[in-house]
Amino acid sequence: MDKDVQKRLFEQAKLPVVPFLAFRRSEWEREREVVLRQIKKKFRFPLFVKPATLGSSVGMSRVKAADELPAAMDLAAEFALKIIVERSVTAREIEVSVLGNDDVRASIPGEIVPHREFYDYTAKYLEEGTRLVIPAPLTKKQVVTFQDLAVRAFRAIDGTGMSRCDFFFERRTNKIFVNELNTIPGFTSISMYPKLWRLPAFHTPS
Repeated sequence: MDKDVQKRLFEQAKLPVVPFLAFRRSEWEREREVVLRQIKKKFRFPLFVKPATLGSSVGMSRVKAADELPAAMDLAAEFALKIIVERSVTAREIEVSVLGNDDVRASIPGEIVPHREFYDYTAKYLEEGTRLVIPAPLTKKQVVTFQDLAVRAFRAIDGTGMSRCDFFFERRTNKIFVNELNTIPGFTSISMYPKLWRLPAFHTPS
């Protein structure tokens, strides 16, 4: 799904999202300096640049300084017609599986603990070391909050069937951000979606 459209739907539904900008590839190719100025005006470094319509962290970069930004934009542009730029958040990565149509259920939350700087393609598929913690070490109140937000995000995009909702849980403030909803979560050997349903406890928001 288009991450830009998804985030705008989340904002419309009053869900917390990390500040972001979106640019079409043609805009970046035509007005590079204008786009760079807009990004630098809105964000401090570091920040993330990613293709808007791709998963598995393909084409994603963590940009630590201004001189790294053009290459990151070029990389993302190789994979999609639209590019997303987001503020970097120092956070825990929490995931919740969602299942249903009109009657929507949310699984117990799990946590991704990457062994690399962030959970990129290499950490997901090419190297061992990343830990999947199920259930995530959270308070009961936090669990319910994550589950409610996952269901609200699912409904915000008119989801059906199954999805996995990914969150950032900011370490400094404990603020929760909805990162994205994976509308067709992968089912590799490391997939969190089925693992999160192994525990019987789930929450059905009213």
